[in-house]
Amino acid sequence: MAQGMYHYISEVWKKPSRDLLYDRLIKWRAGDAVERVDKPLRLDRARALGYKAKKGFIILRVRIIRGGRRRERKKVKGRKSTRQTVRKTLKMSYQWVAEVRAARKYPDLEVLNSYWIGKDGQHYYFEIIMVDPKRPEILSDKNINWIARDANRKRAERGITSSARKSRGLLNKSRNLKIRPSLRSWNRKGK
Repeated sequence: MAQGMYHYISEVWKKPSRDLLYDRLIKWRAGDAVERVDKPLRLDRARALGYKAKKGFIILRVRIIRGGRRRERKKVKGRKSTRQTVRKTLKMSYQWVAEVRAARKYPDLEVLNSYWIGKDGQHYYFEIIMVDPKRPEILSDKNINWIARDANRKRAERGITSSARKSRGLLNKSRNLKIRPSLRSWNRKGK
């Protein structure tokens, strides 16, 4: 049975070949950390997450450094060695961090959603779908005009985008439960 175009695009992105991304990654690494692009690289994923090719929708490519969140060790004296924490743990996923950086770079726009597009030895790359909530094309579209309400301002910073909710443990589709509070904590309450 013949499949649609989006099916074949998604099949290619399940195991992207090195040749497909190699030249692009070199160009992306030389560019800015947050760059506006003309159209989405993964059209199937962007459309599934709400992107439309109309005025008011903007795609940004964001570059995030990989690896642990290492901090420079303090050079001053008079500090306990246990307080000289070099490696910090951040509760946010890389994708959520990318959304927050895009939202700070373009404060007039709102983050709709985001998806992974690649990684190399140093960086992760994500595409962020941004929406201009003040444009008349967005306000007149009944499927997306919810983003113009005051309750949806600064979605990325408040952690209510899809990747942020997943990182916070609020999306667990396999059991239809939220992970927080954990099941272990419920068991402890009973004792």
